[in-house]
Amino acid sequence: MAVISEEQRLQIFQDLVAIKSVNTDEEKVSEYLKDLLAQHGIQATIMPISDRRTDLKAEIGSGNPVLGISGHMDVVSAGDESQWTSDPFTLVERDGQLFGRGASDMKSGLAAMVIAMIEIHDQGLLKKGTLRLMATMGEEVGEVGSRTFADDGSMKDVDALIIGEPSGYRLAYAHKGSMDIRLTSKGKAAHSSMPENGYNAIDPLIDLLHDANHEFRTTDKKSQLLGRLSFNTTIFQGGNQVNSIPEQAVADINVRTIPEFDNDVVEALLDKLVEKQNQAGAQISKDTYMSQRSVETSGDSDLIQLAQKIAKPYAGKDIPAGAIPAVTDASNMLRDKPKAFPFIIFGPGNNSVHQVDESVDKQMYLDFIEIYEKLFTDYLN
Repeated sequence: MAVISEEQRLQIFQDLVAIKSVNTDEEKVSEYLKDLLAQHGIQATIMPISDRRTDLKAEIGSGNPVLGISGHMDVVSAGDESQWTSDPFTLVERDGQLFGRGASDMKSGLAAMVIAMIEIHDQGLLKKGTLRLMATMGEEVGEVGSRTFADDGSMKDVDALIIGEPSGYRLAYAHKGSMDIRLTSKGKAAHSSMPENGYNAIDPLIDLLHDANHEFRTTDKKSQLLGRLSFNTTIFQGGNQVNSIPEQAVADINVRTIPEFDNDVVEALLDKLVEKQNQAGAQISKDTYMSQRSVETSGDSDLIQLAQKIAKPYAGKDIPAGAIPAVTDASNMLRDKPKAFPFIIFGPGNNSVHQVDESVDKQMYLDFIEIYEKLFTDYLN
C-alpha cells in the first residue's frame, strides 16, 4: 500500500518546479528534499559547494550491493517568460501533460526517485544492500556537483548507477563528452585606412578556426556507438567599429568528444594549431572552461535487462537501449569505473527540454515512481 498518494506525488513535483533553481539556489531544493525525507525517518545531508549551491546525499539500507541513484536540482533559464502559455515556475496540467521549467529536465525524474525511495523505506521493501541518493547542483553548467561526489568517495563503493535524466521509455548507457573552449586573439587597434599601423585580431583567429574545422571534421576516427566527434564554433566576437582595425577577437567552441577522439587529444591538437598561429606573429590564448569526458559502458548488464523488463508493461512496448548525444553527471561519477560497470540513464521526459512550454506526460511521471520502486528493490534484493 503506497504511503504517498497520487495527489501528494503531484504536489511534491509542483513544489520542486516552484523553486527557481535556475543555475543557482539548489540549496532551497536540498532543504525541501531533506525536510521531505525527514518526515519519513530518512536522514539526508546537505553538502555546501558555494554560495546557495549544494549537493544532497541520503541513503537507506546497509551493506552491499550499493545502488547509486542521481538527479540534478538545477534548471536552465525560462528565457522570455511571455512566450510561455503559463507561468514556467507553476506546474500546470493541460491535456495530460504537466508544463513547467524542469518538468522534463529533470525535476520529474528527481521527484520520482525521491518518492520511490520513501515508498521503499516506509513499506520495508529493501531486504539487503544500500540505496544511495546523490542529488547534484550545477549539472546544466560545469557539473561541479557530480565532481564533488566523485572526489569525496561517494561513488567508490557504488556497484551500479541510475541517472534519472529524461530518456522517456528508452534507456541509455553511453553518451558523448563535451568541451567548452574559448580562444582569445589580441591585436592592435588602428584606423582602417592605415591598417599597417595596427594588427587585425580577427585574421589569425579565422585562419585557426579554418584549420581546426579541417582537422576535426575530416578525421576518420569514429565510435560504433556514439558516431563521430563534432566540432563547432558557436560564438564569435571581434571588433567594435567598422572603420577600426579590431584589437581583440574571441571565439567560443563546443566539442562533443568520443573515446576514440577524447578530450586530451582535442586539447593537444588545438594547442598545436594555436602555436602555429602564434609562431607566425599572432597572440592567441586558449581557455578550456568546461571539459566532461564521454561515457561508454558495455550495455551488457543485469541492470539494463531488469529495467527493460520492468518498464515494458508501462510503455506497452519494448524498451530500446543505446546512446544519447547530451552529457550527464555520469562523466564525473563514472570516473575510474570499468567499461562493464552497470549504468543507465533512465527517467521521465521528452524532447521539450530547455524549450518554451517544457512538459512531461503526467502518467509517465507517475509510472516512473512505480518503475523506480520496483527497479531499485529488485536490483538490490
